[in-house]
Amino acid sequence: MEAEPPLYPMAGAAGPQGDEDRLGVPDGPEAPLDELVGAYPNYNEEEEERRYYRRKRLGVLKNVLAASAGGMLTYGVYLGLLQMQLILHYDETYREVKYGNMGLPDIDSKMLMGINVTPIAALLYTPVLIRFFGTKWMMFLAVGIYALFVSTNYWERYYTLVPSAVALGMAIVPLWASMGNYITRMAQKYHEYSHYKEQDGQGMKQRPPRGSHAPYLLVFQAIFYSFFHLSFACAQLPMIYFLNHYLYDLNHTLYNVQSCGTNSHGILSGFNKTVLRTLPRSGNLIVVESVLMAVAFLAMLLVLGLCGAAYRPTEEIDLRSVGWGNIFQLPFKHVRDYRLRHLVPFFIYSGFEVLFACTGIALGYGVCSVGLERLAYLLVAYSLGASAASLLGLLGLWLPRPVPLVAGAGVHLLLTFILFFWAPVPRVLQHSWILYVAAALWGVGSALNKTGLSTLLGILYEDKERQDFIFTIYHWWQAVAIFTVYLGSSLHMKAKLAVLLVTLVAAAVSYLRMEQKLRRGVAPRQPRIPRPQHKVRGYRYLEEDNSDESDAEGEHGDGAEEEAPPAGPRPGPEPAGLGRRPCPYEQAQGGDGPEEQ
Repeated sequence: MEAEPPLYPMAGAAGPQGDEDRLGVPDGPEAPLDELVGAYPNYNEEEEERRYYRRKRLGVLKNVLAASAGGMLTYGVYLGLLQMQLILHYDETYREVKYGNMGLPDIDSKMLMGINVTPIAALLYTPVLIRFFGTKWMMFLAVGIYALFVSTNYWERYYTLVPSAVALGMAIVPLWASMGNYITRMAQKYHEYSHYKEQDGQGMKQRPPRGSHAPYLLVFQAIFYSFFHLSFACAQLPMIYFLNHYLYDLNHTLYNVQSCGTNSHGILSGFNKTVLRTLPRSGNLIVVESVLMAVAFLAMLLVLGLCGAAYRPTEEIDLRSVGWGNIFQLPFKHVRDYRLRHLVPFFIYSGFEVLFACTGIALGYGVCSVGLERLAYLLVAYSLGASAASLLGLLGLWLPRPVPLVAGAGVHLLLTFILFFWAPVPRVLQHSWILYVAAALWGVGSALNKTGLSTLLGILYEDKERQDFIFTIYHWWQAVAIFTVYLGSSLHMKAKLAVLLVTLVAAAVSYLRMEQKLRRGVAPRQPRIPRPQHKVRGYRYLEEDNSDESDAEGEHGDGAEEEAPPAGPRPGPEPAGLGRRPCPYEQAQGGDGPEEQ
């Protein structure tokens, strides 16, 4: 039985006919250079190309999973710390023993004001920050600000908590806008790497068909929000494993509570001022905060180390080079688009419903009737319901586009009607299962809402020059809605439910009206994105079709041949290349170098 020849022959080895191969070319040390360093005879270019793009697709999946896990850990730490901090500061005994007359309630109110009020100004600076730092680095910077907020709780003072809360409020909209932009870009890149053969046949510069990345966007948004909604469950771990051991039971905390649910007024009216049975030791609090700080640092490392860039370097240069004044104005100019105007009620409702889940259902219906010790389990039910239902967004692969979004609105509409007429009795646990079911179903509606809106925006606005503006507008309206809820926290529960109901109906009707206009073929009015104007002298792309060439260069390239330079010797040394500025040596010799165009 003959031995098989090696797949890749060793360079310099003797051939089967001694020192010469079958063509008479000498092998070994005297072989030609092309024979030694040339391509392997069994090299399969098509197979290597397939492997290359498979690695690219796996890299995109890694980016999506890393961004999703980073967002989940960041918000899990932030919500868990804020919840534990507010419960501890609410207790009168804890405030007097630990901090005396420092005025923690006043500090907490200013801290919440910083978190809720500061995002109102985010529309002015978010696009500028995203274009300046880049999408990935904006995500990293915002996650770092969340970690800064966690670190300030080691030393709870006015000059640490309030400034960090203001900084966190400034980072909320940039974080969410860059996250939405990042997931949409990953879907587009995955489509590009999956259909590389089609693009090679047509030329890489040709734009893919509109909506071709939609299936990948649906999958990636479902993955992202299934991870993100788990952050509400992660945020309850400090409550379940630490703080619940120090809490009074419901007979003490709810002793003066007279009405709950639809009959309640404000937030937990009549709730006992002392909720801690024993005070936690400072050492135990430091351990818990250190664990939260370590998780926040891990989220930073995930975003920094595992998330790749959303754009190529030349694309980022183009995005910045439209002019900072234009970048500042473009979010406002996009209001001309009727699609955005029709979606604004849904943006507002998206902010209303997530805060109503945390304050209305969890506090006004849950804690008010079954006690503070069951708050964590109610939010875990909401989190698991929302995380599982995020995968229902994949139904958009087979169903018409409006179905998931309208289905989420229908679930919330039904629950709002039920909650409008339900007033649970305080300190009665027989109806607690209804609360868990209501929390889980509200999570289902929230998941369909968030996944549907983000996917819809990524499909309607797939131009990479607009995505950061669109997601900025979306999350800014969410922030405005959350600020409105913060201002109206003392309203009667029936008034809150009525506002929620009216906003939901208006959002659904407005969205269906937008879909009707799109089916009729009404063209949206989009602002023109200015052409990139590069100011860096001597910079040119290594491509034939420069995206940074000036108008004069483009017209010159389309016309006839270039003018020949005048005959005769030029003074000074010959320039090394066309379009290059003279180096200091050439300037010293008196040569001016070629003129800049």
